[in-house]
Amino acid sequence: MTQTEGELVSRARAGDAGAFEQLMLASQDRVYTLCLRMTGNREDALDLAQEAFLNAWRGLASFQGNSSFSTWVYRLASNACIDFLRKRKRRQEHESAASLDDEEAPLPEPADPGATPEEALERAELRRAVERGLQALPEHHRQVLVMRELSGLSYQEIGETLGLDLGTVKSRIARARLALKNFLTEEGNFSPGPPSKKSEANKCKPGR
Repeated sequence: MTQTEGELVSRARAGDAGAFEQLMLASQDRVYTLCLRMTGNREDALDLAQEAFLNAWRGLASFQGNSSFSTWVYRLASNACIDFLRKRKRRQEHESAASLDDEEAPLPEPADPGATPEEALERAELRRAVERGLQALPEHHRQVLVMRELSGLSYQEIGETLGLDLGTVKSRIARARLALKNFLTEEGNFSPGPPSKKSEANKCKPGR
C-alpha cells in the first residue's frame, strides 16, 4: 500500500468521507469491470460495485493494510459477485445467466479505421462469443480468468485477492483458458493454428 493510499485510509477510518471517495475513484473502474464481466449485466454490475464499496466503508476498521486498498475492495467485489451468481442460478435455473444483446455488450472494442466491414463483423462476433464463453464457465473459473486476462492482475495479486495459493491460481487459469478455447472452437470462432513445417514434411513422406 502506497504512503498516499495509507494516509487516505487512515483519514477515511477517522470518518473522512472525502478521503474514502478518493480511494473509491482510484479503483472504481477496475471494480466495475470485474463485476460487469462476472455478471454480464450493467445494472447488476453497478449494484454489486456499489455494494462492494459500501461494505468497504463499513468494514474499514477491519482493513489491516496487508494488501492495497484496491486489492481488498476487489476481494469484496468478487465475493459479492459469486454470491449474486449463486443466488441467481438458484432463482432462475432455466433462464440465461446473462443478457447477450448488443445493448448489453460490455466494453465494446474501438473501431479499427483500417478494418473492412467483414473484419469488423468478425471481431464483433468473436467478442460476443467470448462473452458467451465467459458466462458458460463455472464461477470460480470465470473469476480468475476475468482478473487475469481482462483486468490485468498478476497471479500473486489474484491469489491475495481470493486467498488462494499461487499453484491453485495458475491451475484454475489454465483450466479456464482451455474451457474457453474449447467453447470458441465448438462455436466455430477459434481454429487451431496451421500445422508446423515438420508435421507437413512428415505427411509428405512416403510410407515405408
